[in-house]
Formats: sequence, structure tokens, C-alpha cells
Amino acid sequence: MAKLDGLATVLDFLNGLQPKIAAQIAKKVLALNVEPLPSDSEQLSGYQGLYRVDSGEYRIIYRYFPDRDLIEVILVGKRNDDVYKRLKRLLG
Repeated sequence: MAKLDGLATVLDFLNGLQPKIAAQIAKKVLALNVEPLPSDSEQLSGYQGLYRVDSGEYRIIYRYFPDRDLIEVILVGKRNDDVYKRLKRLLG
């Protein structure tokens, strides 16, 4: 079972969302703990080692370190709110 890092990022994002949507996103993040590369994950082009999974119209962007059995959640956001532009600003 992989370790999860970056849960503070997830919790910050979940505050203020509808409970049903927040629960779906939280469930998807916690599922990464069991299966770090689920069948619906995709590697992001242009970013080495970054993956994304979808939860409805929300995207969970994370980094997986198989050698350390670690998942680091980088960003959670709505696809229509330019989550990918935020990622570019965050990582430079």
C-alpha cells in the first residue's frame, strides 16, 4: 500500500464543495493509496512522472514514486477552471 502525501492540498480544495462531490474526490484520492496507477490514470504530457485521474469534471494531479511507494498529490481542480494552467504556474 502506497503512502499518500499532499493531503492538505486535497483538504483545502474540498472545503466549500458540496458534500457528495467532496466525498467522491476524497474516495478517488484514497483509492490511489491501494492502486497508484489505476486504469483511468493518464500520464501528463510535458511533465515527467505526473499523472492525473478524473472524478467527474474534477482532476487530481499527482506524482508517483514507485521506488519509495509514495504518492504526492500536487493539485486538485475543476477541468473548466484551467487546472492545467494552474499546474504550469505551480511547477514553472
